[in-house]
Amino acid sequence: MSDSIKTAVILTNLGTPDKPEASAVKRYLREFLSDSRVVEGKGLRRIAWLAVLNFIILNLRPRKVAKLYRSIWEDDSPMRKILNEQVTELQLLLQQNYETAPCVFAGMTYGSPSLKERLESLAGHGYQRVLIIPMYPQYSATTTAPIYDQVARFQLGRREVLDIRIVKSFYNHPAYINSLAQSIRLFRQSAQPAEKLMLSYHGIPKEYADKGDPYPQQCHQTSVLVAKALGLSENEWVTTFQSRFGPAQWLQPYTDKTLESLAQKQVKAVDVVCPAFTADCLETLEEIAEENKEVFHKAGGESYQYIPAVNSSPAFIAALMTLVQEQSADWLKLDNQADEKNNAV
Repeated sequence: MSDSIKTAVILTNLGTPDKPEASAVKRYLREFLSDSRVVEGKGLRRIAWLAVLNFIILNLRPRKVAKLYRSIWEDDSPMRKILNEQVTELQLLLQQNYETAPCVFAGMTYGSPSLKERLESLAGHGYQRVLIIPMYPQYSATTTAPIYDQVARFQLGRREVLDIRIVKSFYNHPAYINSLAQSIRLFRQSAQPAEKLMLSYHGIPKEYADKGDPYPQQCHQTSVLVAKALGLSENEWVTTFQSRFGPAQWLQPYTDKTLESLAQKQVKAVDVVCPAFTADCLETLEEIAEENKEVFHKAGGESYQYIPAVNSSPAFIAALMTLVQEQSADWLKLDNQADEKNNAV
């Protein structure tokens, strides 16, 4: 690789407010929920949504959400803190294994550090090649596609565009499946395994799936592969979808309704994991770990355990390195034999 060519890797997640305060939450929610990829609609439907967002949601939700953030906030939001840890650990692993290791950075689709600002900074510092890894194993037009949109807007009008690659998905990648299965296995070794493992994914409106979003199929494929890796029989696990919002029908079965149904069927113990999340955040730590525990207990369930996301576990960091190797081998020549040959000269 020529010394004049600089290569970067950006790990990109959804985003988080800058502070656990209503004003910061309001700014974040406005940016997030104003994206037409997140809440689709054109014409009058779009106008109606923006009216609801600006005059109702942004006046009612920020204080409540800020309070929830304060309950999980330490020196930073969990998502941003974990993303920075993932960046640090991936950088170290790459440097330990390859002489031509790229520099690793963090970027958020919404909030800070923003992907747009990160790309502008990298261009200003002479980086010519960028590999972006969205931290969403399963592709959706509501999560991964906005990253493509931001990259397109960044490139628009540039005299010399950067060479940018994006990992579209890795829902069935053996390294990711291994890291997720290992995370579940280690948790269940340290705690009494439940009779049912629930793999709960963030939901999307059914309308989006009907229009061709591949997200639900990829979620189900992830579940099948994880269950196989864990050696589970069909009656030992279930796939569900969480966090529905508004009156429209979302992907089913719903997580909360399934928990109630399981308890009513005398299933006393459930372990819940969220494979669509590679970093714990408000949704996993509050809605899944706390609110849904209460749902299960109220319905008659006894033991409810939330299994943390893969976060910065060694197996997941190794999976990220594998993605870097596969997606940028021709750029970086990350090859052990080549490194050994260079060292021998």
